Amino acid sequence: RLLAHIARLPLLAWLERRIALLPPHAALVVFFLPALALLPVKLGALWLIGQGHKLLGVLLILAAKLVGTAVVAHLFALTQPALMRLPWFARLYTRWSAWKAALLARVRASWAWRTGRVIRRRVAQRLRRY
Repeated sequence: RLLAHIARLPLLAWLERRIALLPPHAALVVFFLPALALLPVKLGALWLIGQGHKLLGVLLILAAKLVGTAVVAHLFALTQPALMRLPWFARLYTRWSAWKAALLARVRASWAWRTGRVIRRRVAQRLRRY
């Protein structure tokens, strides 16, 4: 809910519209900016770990990964049409998508996955009864 509220802020909505209209190479730069922006944060986390603040360093790395993943996913949704106009990106994305789909199909067909889904469903049913 918080992220949805933040996304409705006028300045952010304006920025998203601008990002969605970027040409392909500018969209590529914007897409990779979070990785570059979070590099100092991750280096700082490693420094904290080196200084003996292991828990704080690990928590900082996890927070950076979580925020970075959310931002990159949102930026990809905004920039994907422009990025797909780059032939090399479209080719790599198509290959990656096919590989991911095949991998997920194998995982979902596995005994462990199916067993986990059955267990999760049973636990959810029991929780609803209580």
